[in-house]
Order: sequence, then structure tokens, then C-alpha cells
Amino acid sequence: MTTQADRPRPVRPSVPVSDRVFRGVVRASGAAVLVIMGSIGIFLAYQAIPTLREFGWVFFTEPSFVPDRPRLGIAAVGLFTLQVAGVAIVIAFPLAVATALYISEYAPARLKRTLIALLDLMAAIPSVVYGLFGFVFLTPQIIYLSRWLSKYLGFLPFFDVKTDVNAAAWEQSMYTSSPFIAGFVVAMMVLPFAAAIMREVFAQAPLGEREGALALGSTRWGVIRSVVLPFGKGGIIGGSMLALGRALGETIAVVMILAPVFDIRFRVLENGGVTISSLIALRFGEATPSQLSALLAAGLMLFLFTLAVNTVASTIVARTRSGSATEI
Repeated sequence: MTTQADRPRPVRPSVPVSDRVFRGVVRASGAAVLVIMGSIGIFLAYQAIPTLREFGWVFFTEPSFVPDRPRLGIAAVGLFTLQVAGVAIVIAFPLAVATALYISEYAPARLKRTLIALLDLMAAIPSVVYGLFGFVFLTPQIIYLSRWLSKYLGFLPFFDVKTDVNAAAWEQSMYTSSPFIAGFVVAMMVLPFAAAIMREVFAQAPLGEREGALALGSTRWGVIRSVVLPFGKGGIIGGSMLALGRALGETIAVVMILAPVFDIRFRVLENGGVTISSLIALRFGEATPSQLSALLAAGLMLFLFTLAVNTVASTIVARTRSGSATEI
């Protein structure tokens, strides 16, 4: 009598209904994000076709954005957008890192809770409030800093202002409503977002590696330098890119500060400028169909800017996972 060889019985564990529902909801949410993003991009591209067909590549190189003119473009608008966002990140990045390190590593427990609540409150303040604060309070103060930068660092193209900085009666109007002031205000707005993300990552640095560094004679700063910062590299990059994306799209505060000027220049301290988002906010209400197509084409450029920033950030974060480079 032949015996059949034993074969493993296939095991099919039953998945609970709650798990199946959760998986379905998560998958649907992820798919919805992709559909929404793709729909926005397709809509903007479709609406921009008439403008791109009429002006061609001139639309990307022409600085003037004056309706009903033979030539129309977003070269100056795109440049001012990058200038405002660049100034915001240069100011916000070191402050965000320092704030996050102080809260996670140095602040006492009671003060830490207060600072975290203040950061959350700063993130919840409407942008129009920041715009009013910047226009009424900061602008009269920052113009003196702008003049100082122009006087002592004017040999750099970014800090040059076409006026006599040594004159007794200096032209204050040359320094108001500048991309530098707008970037300063936007830096205040993006600071809590970047600092919150960095703080969360710094707080998750492995306790064992912290204690190991201390046991080897490291100081508190040594622990931060050898453990916390390498572990939080992904959070630093992610928080900075999130802040940059927010800075690129900020609208109301920039509208309240910048004086619209369509000119290609790299002098961030000088009066005037306009970003893509502020241009859309200023011209959208009274735009004709052809002008609306041009504004949506400008919105497409802003969409691509933000998408490129987030893509680069995701790539960098994926290659520098938090903790992957931590050494004692």
C-alpha cells in the first residue's frame, strides 16, 4: 500500500473586516490625492494652451505682464517669486533649526510645552495678519536694515540699490515694498511649519545612542552634533522644503507689501516686485478670457515650481533617512 507524501496545507489567514476596511480607505485616500493633483495639473495645462499657443516661448522670457499688449510674459514675475521665497528660506532656515534644537534639547519641560503651543499658534495665524504686521510695523524698521546692507554689502548684486546710500537725506521710499521685506514677512509665516517638523524628528533621536555618546564623554553639543543632527537630516530637509513650498505660494501678505513692478532685476532691497500668486490675486477679478488664460498659465508655472521642489525634497529625504548616518 503506497502512502502519499505529506504536503504542507496552505494556510489562508482570514483578514478581519476592520483591516480590510482600513486598507480600502487608505488606498482610496492615496488614489484621491493622485487624482486631485493630476486633475489640477491637467486643468491648468488645458487652460494655458491658448496663451502658450499665442505667445510661445516668449511667454517665459518676456518680463512685462500688461494685458492687451502684443507681448506678455512671466519672466519678471517668476524671478520675483524665487527672490521672495529665497529670502524667506535664508532667514527662516537657521531660526527653525535653532528653535527646534532649543525646544527638543535645552528647554525645561514647562517652557517646552509653552514654546510648542506658541509655534502651533504662529502656524494658525491668518496670513493677512502677518501682512498687516509687516506693512504697518516691520517695514518702517526693516528699511534701516536694508540701507545698512546696501551701504556695506552693496558690492554684491543682490544688495545693490540704485541710490546714494551715503546721502544725508536718503530716499526711504527706495527701500519700502521690496522683495526683501516681503521675504522677511513670509519667513515669519513658514518658520513654525519648518520648526515643528524638525522638532518632532529631533525628539525621536534614539535614547540609547544619546546615552552612549554621553558615556563616551561627549558634551550636550557633542550629542547634538553626532547623534541628533545626523538622525534628523531627513526632517531638516523635509521641513525646509515644506517651508519653501509655502513661501512660493504665499499670496495675501505679499500683495499687501509688494508694489507691483514688472522688471527683471536681482536687487532684492529695492522697491517693487510681484510674485505669481500675488499677480493672480490682483488680476483675477477683472480678467478677460484671454487674460484669464494667461493667469492660469502663470499658475501652471507656480504649480510646476512647487511640484519640482517637493519632488527634489522627496528624493533627498529618501536617500537620507533619519538615523541612517548617525554615528557616535
